[in-house]
Amino acid sequence: MSTQATTSKAKYYPTAVVLYLTYFIHGIGAAILGQQAIKEVLVTQWGYSDVAANVGVVTMVSAALGLGRLIALPFAGPLSDKLGRKIAILLGCVFYALFFLGLAFSPSMGVAYAAAIAGGIANSFLDCGVIPAEVEIMAPRTGLATMGTKLFIAGGQKVLPLLVGFIAGTVGLEAAHQKTVLMILSAAIVAVGVLACVMPLYNPDKTVNGEKAEKTSLIQDIKNANWSIESFALIIIGFTCTATFQLWLNCAQTFAKDVVGVADPSGMQSLYANGTIIAIILTALFTMKVKSVRFLFLYPAVSLVALILVLTMKTESMCNIGAFLLGFFAAGGVLQLATATVNDLFPKFKGTITSIIMIASSVANYTILTAAGKMTPSAVMVMNIVVTAIGVALALFVNFRYGTLLKKAEGEAA
Repeated sequence: MSTQATTSKAKYYPTAVVLYLTYFIHGIGAAILGQQAIKEVLVTQWGYSDVAANVGVVTMVSAALGLGRLIALPFAGPLSDKLGRKIAILLGCVFYALFFLGLAFSPSMGVAYAAAIAGGIANSFLDCGVIPAEVEIMAPRTGLATMGTKLFIAGGQKVLPLLVGFIAGTVGLEAAHQKTVLMILSAAIVAVGVLACVMPLYNPDKTVNGEKAEKTSLIQDIKNANWSIESFALIIIGFTCTATFQLWLNCAQTFAKDVVGVADPSGMQSLYANGTIIAIILTALFTMKVKSVRFLFLYPAVSLVALILVLTMKTESMCNIGAFLLGFFAAGGVLQLATATVNDLFPKFKGTITSIIMIASSVANYTILTAAGKMTPSAVMVMNIVVTAIGVALALFVNFRYGTLLKKAEGEAA
């Protein structure tokens, strides 16, 4: 990027920070149903007498986040491309407010399930609004732009267990206190959304003279896109990498408590978030020198080894080590790096291609967590190992072929 271009975009950097704040709150929302203490409060709130035996229903509610994403993603990306990023962002914030309020006042699992669908819809609009907007502001550093979203997600996930611990240690983690927290989150996401919509947003479709650049139709872009076996492999990686960190995020604490015998597994979330934050900072620096695609093999490979060690060793220390490693190598931005990679390969319709890879991610969220809610903790860990191994194999294949794909994409964009 030239010095002049960088300077012209400087006024949009405050907007970029505000947009990232939506992902800070999203980080809290994405992890809240994985907290063992919150699971137990919700199960009691929904009227289950045997809390320990019914904790799995919360994992099934978490799966509804993926269902909501599947509902919205087919049109969230095209809407973002055609009507503007701000509309997608505002819709995402409104639906997230509905998620928090619905969860706070849910009298049953069914109501919470519907609220989680709203949360998934929110996630879709944020992904297809915020991510392309950040990429456009920070181009050509697409990897850095997408890693920023993960950094703020990790920040929210780091704050959550501290918040839960503070409430539990002072006034007790009861339904009334949980509702207060969720209502505050609802108000915060709406406030950030409104702020994002009144701030200036970079429009890459305008030339330096303020005239609209020629733009082909969405259907034509899809028809002429560089589809290949490698492209589909990247999209499937969106499924596998999501499955890896979602299964850990939602089920690892239950595995630690029920299988390993860890009395209080909540500390695993802090270690997980610490690993994620460190990974994001380091990876963001690395992506300035190394192609994002190179990390798509290395990070899942280390995650695979960590999962195998957690399952076979079954010790508290290994669970804690595994939490940090999975935070670093599974949740440390693999999905965002995959998104950056497909954005590089499909430069003409970033919002839509973001939708496609996020659809794969959503399928993983819904199907994998639905299955996990009906499985034993050990079986869930085995499933995670298998899915992660598939992702490693696909990433190795993509790395061998990436150079050829990028040349074709650059030729199409020229």
